[in-house]
Amino acid sequence: MNSVKEIDLEKERNEILNAFKGLLRTTKDRSRENTRMIRKAFDVAVEAHKDMRRKSGEPYIYHPIAVARICSEEIGLGTTSVVCALLHDTVEDTHITLQDIEDLFGEKPRRIIDGLTKIPEVFDENASIQAENFRKMILTISDDIRVVLIKLADRLHNMRTLGSMAPDKRLKIASETKFLYAPLAHRLGLYSIKSELEDLAFKHTEPEVYQDIEGKLKSTQDVRNRFIRRFVHPIREALLHEGYVFDIKARTKSISSIWRKMQTKGVPFEEVYDLFAIRVIIDTPIELEKPDCWRIYSIVTDFYQPSPDRLRDWISTPRANGYESLHTTVMSPQGKWVEVQIRSKRMDEIAEKGLAAHYKYKEEKGEDSKFDRWLAEIRDLMENPDFSALDFVNEFKMNLFAEEIYVFTPKGDLRVLPHDATILDFAYDIHTEIGDKCIGAKVNNKLVPLSYQLHNGDQVEIITSPKQKPADEWLKFVTTARAKQKIKTSLMEERKSIAFDGREILERKLKQFNVKFNPENVSTLMKYFGLSNPQDLYIRVAKAKIDLAKVREIENTNGNLSLEKKGNNLPKDKHELDVYPKINKKEDVIIIGEDFKNIQYRLAKCCNPIPGDEVFGFITINEGIKIHRNNCPNAEHLMSKMAYRCVKSRWKQEELKAHLASIRLLGIDNVGIVNQITEIISNQHNVNMRSIFFEANDGIFEGRIQVLVYDREHLEQLTNQFELIEGVKRVERWDSQDEEKSD
Repeated sequence: MNSVKEIDLEKERNEILNAFKGLLRTTKDRSRENTRMIRKAFDVAVEAHKDMRRKSGEPYIYHPIAVARICSEEIGLGTTSVVCALLHDTVEDTHITLQDIEDLFGEKPRRIIDGLTKIPEVFDENASIQAENFRKMILTISDDIRVVLIKLADRLHNMRTLGSMAPDKRLKIASETKFLYAPLAHRLGLYSIKSELEDLAFKHTEPEVYQDIEGKLKSTQDVRNRFIRRFVHPIREALLHEGYVFDIKARTKSISSIWRKMQTKGVPFEEVYDLFAIRVIIDTPIELEKPDCWRIYSIVTDFYQPSPDRLRDWISTPRANGYESLHTTVMSPQGKWVEVQIRSKRMDEIAEKGLAAHYKYKEEKGEDSKFDRWLAEIRDLMENPDFSALDFVNEFKMNLFAEEIYVFTPKGDLRVLPHDATILDFAYDIHTEIGDKCIGAKVNNKLVPLSYQLHNGDQVEIITSPKQKPADEWLKFVTTARAKQKIKTSLMEERKSIAFDGREILERKLKQFNVKFNPENVSTLMKYFGLSNPQDLYIRVAKAKIDLAKVREIENTNGNLSLEKKGNNLPKDKHELDVYPKINKKEDVIIIGEDFKNIQYRLAKCCNPIPGDEVFGFITINEGIKIHRNNCPNAEHLMSKMAYRCVKSRWKQEELKAHLASIRLLGIDNVGIVNQITEIISNQHNVNMRSIFFEANDGIFEGRIQVLVYDREHLEQLTNQFELIEGVKRVERWDSQDEEKSD
């Protein structure tokens, strides 16, 4: 028995060594010193993780090796990053300390690994550990961007191996990935990693839809390949004739982006026209990139008619993350639109490997990166010490996926801003003082207010006044984190100044009433006037919004205040006091239909789950637990930002009870179609109908029906019958958008 185990261990050792050799082959600089450093990190990691195994059963060391390989091969990072990737879990999971890392590898690897080490889960359940960890990682972005790049590699490998995790863990990790890490990869210019993260998250959050689209892509692959060969042939011949060194690739759209297109356009898979894009990559010197790309555009449009609305020139004005490319959409002889992307080899490397490639070429072009301006925005975000981790994540997320517009100063300087940016965003982008004193602007010589939304190509002249100062409503007028941060800082300074005056007024008034000014009495006054902090009390006093004569109504005993009971006790936070202590997050499962520890739970209205749906419980602030579908419109938000409040749930098998479900139908308006639908509901399935709504417009109808069904299978039988009706083109589950803000 022992000998078999010995052989297995020997085999494992050889496989681990082979994986490490594979990693070494991908490294860029294979000097003796660098190889020695990587080998040393590998030996330390192997020893530290020797008794650890992953959920799949394989030795844990495979994970750091895989992460290091993604850093080296797919992102293009160097030796320090490979060393840190190999060691990234040692401080968190083993006996090794940050001091050990510094002693063995130096101060820089220590700082990077510190940024990668998660904050230990603290006692306060209300703090979102995911948000705190994400914030800690992002705080290192301006210090050393490699922390974030290694973290993305770590997340990518975890997503690739997510299948071995428990279903509820899979959903939480996938939701967090979709919500934060995929947008972050996009912002860092790592498009292939962003697409893969999105697809892997989609695979676990919407497995049925994923498999359906994947199957359709496979079944149409041969037809697509034949079409691409015919489309590319004349372009290839013309480029060879012109003497270009080039490569032409066809890139199929990711499954998640196909689904997004189906949702936003309201079309089935068969009607998504841009399933793939043709990419023409030329090998040309930097100084010839722009003219060569436009020359190739000219060649492509000699053969195929372009759509004037679909030309995107990111060569003249690159995107904020450094992405450069020329995109056009042309009509093929078969009557299909095809997207063609034209770029140089350098641009393609930046598009695939993002930042790592960007900095490699930055010195050659001798220019500052627009990405550096985004880093400056992140630093502005960090300056606010009052931001909670969730506030930080919300603001950061808002800036990740924002589309960009290009606007000009009066002197013609170009500024890049998010799509919904206003005059105030522009003013703060120039300088904090200009933002604080802004009273309006001239856009293309026309006077506009602070809330005016800018458009591509606008020329903006800011008008200021020394008497102007920021107001609360300004926060509604701005989009960028920088502007929000600066306004909040100014408002806080203003509030502090008003509160200081209010404190002095209160102190004088209490003295008149022969009452001590001390923390206990201030606290009593706060409770009496229903306020949550001293600053609010002082501000209201300063603005004369509190009648200080009422202090006399409070019992006065020996100069100390004591509050009379008015029957107006502050409401208890049920979420904190009643629910949390009773729940064991790892062990407990809500069986829907049975009592759960005397805690109230009910089905969420935003997604109306029915038996058969995959579900989870969410602990609300003061309404007990709500049961949501895993693919509920709110699920990603709840699982990614507040996973600590999610509880495993499943349906009681024998429960046979009618549940409300909503169905949406789209099709061609035929005479009698409503009668056919209602007949199916009432006669064929003995289903009770709660409500029905039909609307026809230009020969197209949309119907929304609410029915009572027993479970998901019962609902599917009904929808299958609807699909057989002539004229009905689409039948789908319809989620109410009445999102429960109380969550």
